Amino acid sequence: MTFAADDLMYRPGLMKGQRILITGGGTGLGKVMAEGCMMLGADVYICGRRGGILEETAKELMAAHPDGGKVTGIACDIRVPEAIEEMVETIWADGPLTGLVNNAAGNFISRTEDLSPRGFDAISNIVFRGSFFVTQACGKRWIKEGLSASVISILTTWVWNGGPFTVPSAMSKAGLNVMTQSLAVEWGPKGIRFNAIAPGPFPTEGMSARLNPGESAYGDMKGNPLGRVGEMRELANLAVYLLHPLSTYVNGQTIAIDGAAYNATGGNFARMTEWGDEQWAQATAAIRATNEKDRAKRTV
Repeated sequence: MTFAADDLMYRPGLMKGQRILITGGGTGLGKVMAEGCMMLGADVYICGRRGGILEETAKELMAAHPDGGKVTGIACDIRVPEAIEEMVETIWADGPLTGLVNNAAGNFISRTEDLSPRGFDAISNIVFRGSFFVTQACGKRWIKEGLSASVISILTTWVWNGGPFTVPSAMSKAGLNVMTQSLAVEWGPKGIRFNAIAPGPFPTEGMSARLNPGESAYGDMKGNPLGRVGEMRELANLAVYLLHPLSTYVNGQTIAIDGAAYNATGGNFARMTEWGDEQWAQATAAIRATNEKDRAKRTV
């Protein structure tokens, strides 16, 4: 999908002059936020492990919004600090960033007793370590050059009440929540502010395949007070607000955008305590098949 002019609540050109890096920006929620920013005039860098996907996304968004900003894809595995430094140095050669969105993530449901070290690392190395090192690489440059900037981290409401059956993700996202609160104070006086967004159900292909394998995305949504999933434009509007310099007094906050699902139901996977061995075996097989498809795409 692409946005129409009336999907965003802001005037055209609002983000002109802004330079934003969005990790995991080639697909899913990252792509949504990239489109919202570039549509309003920002120059957006999107990074991920699959260079072909990034190129396709950049071409698609610029074709859809010829009057918007520029989208540039940079292949980077944020699990590797040296790769992060190289990417950020490449971006800075064109000019400093004004904003960063820590969006890259991975997740899957699993009984915690079934997790392998490799499975745990697959999540934590991206979400926890990778997001920190990207933030630090940008932050060092902003501080050295005396520049202001805005950083957003994409979390979940699990940072407030835990994530049963998604423990590596919940632990990693909770760490980013603390990073947001900590650096809002430490780097706030330097003009660098930190906020986070905790989305509820915004269905994407990867999320549905690994968190709801074999089920329709998020079921009938009866547990959500609004009775529906989120609309992508709603997330884009919130991200644009937090990235723009006119929201400067908002700092150190984590904002839920979930229709009050967290307040009503806890917003996590506690219902899976009712699953038996057969259901877990089916879910594991479905997730494994999805992973194999993704690996095949990365080798093309």
